[in-house]
Order: sequence, then C-alpha cells, then structure tokens
Amino acid sequence: MTRTTQPIGQPIGQHSTLFVMVVALFVTNLLISNVIANKAIELFGYPLQAADLIFPISYIMGDVLTEVYGFKRARRVIWIGFGCSFFAMAAIQLGLHLPAHPDWPDQGAYEAILGNQPRILAASFTAYLVGEFVNSAVLAKMKVWMAGRHLWMRTIGSTVLGQGCDTVIFLTIAFYGIWPNELLFAVMYSQWLFKICYEALATPITYLVVNKLKRAEGIDVYDTDTSFTPFAVRD
Repeated sequence: MTRTTQPIGQPIGQHSTLFVMVVALFVTNLLISNVIANKAIELFGYPLQAADLIFPISYIMGDVLTEVYGFKRARRVIWIGFGCSFFAMAAIQLGLHLPAHPDWPDQGAYEAILGNQPRILAASFTAYLVGEFVNSAVLAKMKVWMAGRHLWMRTIGSTVLGQGCDTVIFLTIAFYGIWPNELLFAVMYSQWLFKICYEALATPITYLVVNKLKRAEGIDVYDTDTSFTPFAVRD
C-alpha cells in the first residue's frame, strides 16, 4: 500500500490548488516545447533545439510530482500532458491544411514553423511517453530504496535514464537514415549531456519547491506497493 503522511480531512484523491498549478505548469511547458522545437540553435558550440532550453523543466516538474504526490498521480499527469499535446498538434495540423485566404501571404511561414512531418510527431510522442514514465518510475523506486534520502541523487539519476531514453528515441525515430550517423550520435550526446547538466543546476530549486509543497500539502508519498505499469486504469 502507498504510504503517506497528510492532515486529517484531506483525502489523497483530492486535488488541491497547488497540485492543479503544478499540473498546469507541466502541461504548459510541454505544449510550448512542442511549438518551438523546430528551431535549431547552437549554444556554447553544441547543436540543440530551441525546445531544449525549456523542455527539461517538464522532467523537473515530473520529479516534483512523483516526489510529493507519488507515481500514481504523476502517471495521470503524464497522460494528461500526452492528451493535451495530441489535441494541440491536431489543431495545428487542421489549421495547416485548411485553405488559406487568397490575401493572406504567410501560409509558407506557417508551414515552415508549425508544420511537422508524421515521423517527427511519432518520434516526439513516443519519446515523451517513454522518457517521462522511465523518469517517474525510477525516481519513485529510488525513493523507496533510499528511504526518502538524497533527493539530488534521485532526481539526477532518474534524469540520466529518462532523458537518455527520450533523446535516443526521438532522434532515432525522427532522423535515423536522414542524418549521417556521426551527426546523429553527436546531437544525441550533446542534448543528453545538456539536459543532465540542466537538471543538476536546477537541483536547489527542485529542493525548494518539493519541501514547500510537502509542508503545504502535508503529504509525502512512498510508492511501496505501487504498480508501475503506465497503463493502469484503476489505482
């Protein structure tokens, strides 16, 4: 059974305002990342995507959700993020294929910035689901193993695996056979390293948010008897 500490009169199934705010930030960050992902940038000599500057925040928020509220709630939020992203991309594709007004000159710009090939969309959705679930499950299991100690080790360790899966899956599905293998591996490594460093630098903020949420919510979930399947429908 999942172990919690919480004030009397606040059932774990109740969604507090703070929880809703965390979910809103998670989903908003995810949606913005999908929109700006098409721009390639270079930072300190490393090839990245514009989304790499904010997408790791989704993993940080995933860490916060899992650490405070447990894997079960994090699982719901991951699926909510997937559903919102799918709806947003469907709406963008609808706008893309609707006939443009004859006097509107920016159809080409719309296509260049917001248009995504089906291969890119499949890569993005698959990488997101696998990466987020790996990150959340690893963090939850490490919390039980370490009896709630060493949050920094758990957040960075889960990011190493989760972001590793995310990066490898996305770039492989999206660009294998299109980019030279040397370039593909170089981008994988640079993005993965960047995301790990991002998580490490954000650790003090993660500690601050987690501690404040635990005190405000009066809850600290340990997933001692939790099913870690991503597809559980009843918990």
